[in-house]
Amino acid sequence: MRIDSHQHFWIFNAERDAWITDEMKAIRQNFLPIDLAAVLKSNGIDGTIAVQASQSHEETQFLVDLSTMYAMIKGVVGWVDLQSEAIAERLEHFHQYPIIKGFRHVIEAEDDPDFLTRPAFLRGIKALTAYEYTYDLLIRPRHYDSTLTCVAQNPNQRFVLDHMAKPAVRTKEFDNWAEFITKLAAFPNVHCKISGLVTEADWSNWTVDDFRPYIQHVIACFGKQRIMFGTDWPVCLVAATYEDVMNIVETILVDFSEAELQAFWGGNAAQFYGIM
Repeated sequence: MRIDSHQHFWIFNAERDAWITDEMKAIRQNFLPIDLAAVLKSNGIDGTIAVQASQSHEETQFLVDLSTMYAMIKGVVGWVDLQSEAIAERLEHFHQYPIIKGFRHVIEAEDDPDFLTRPAFLRGIKALTAYEYTYDLLIRPRHYDSTLTCVAQNPNQRFVLDHMAKPAVRTKEFDNWAEFITKLAAFPNVHCKISGLVTEADWSNWTVDDFRPYIQHVIACFGKQRIMFGTDWPVCLVAATYEDVMNIVETILVDFSEAELQAFWGGNAAQFYGIM
């Protein structure tokens, strides 16, 4: 099974989706499974992991509801208030939906560099572990230190790093990011999505070589069993087509065996998210 480990659906709402700025006009519209189905088929992708794009329990239910109508959705990464004192009650509610594989909070939007190590947040992560849910890490450089601390304090929690921590491809900054990746990959319970890179590059003038050192470093650090393919569709459309995103990684993954390619294109995601 070939799986896109990271994509989104939404019914566009200008107020709720304020992060979609005017310069991102290509995605200031609705994106639903019917818009993606033909693209998946033409690219040989069997299914996707639908990841939350807004922070509400209604968002999680929206993705669950879509999954009942579209078999392409193999798993849902929803949102839950991890800092709530009622976190166990909320997880118990969501536990009735096997399609929910894990949760995410948009940490990158949090100004507090120590958000991941707030006592209430750490309590929420431990609740995820108890329910055997995964957690997607979406961060910026200011969160590097707290990310490492959070992961170190939760060795039994399955984490996956979204978008390779969004390296600054546009300005070719590398060293600080690379040091963080090396440290994070040392934790065996952390995986990494090779996804979301085109929007960190020059949207109009990127080349495959812009991404090569970043992807190669992630592979060297995480190995070939803890990485997975993702497009970040439809966000990627501001800078590239679905086919462009696939071509970037296809061009760079030149020394992979057939078994390793199968793992990257779907097997690793299926194992991480518990997809049969």
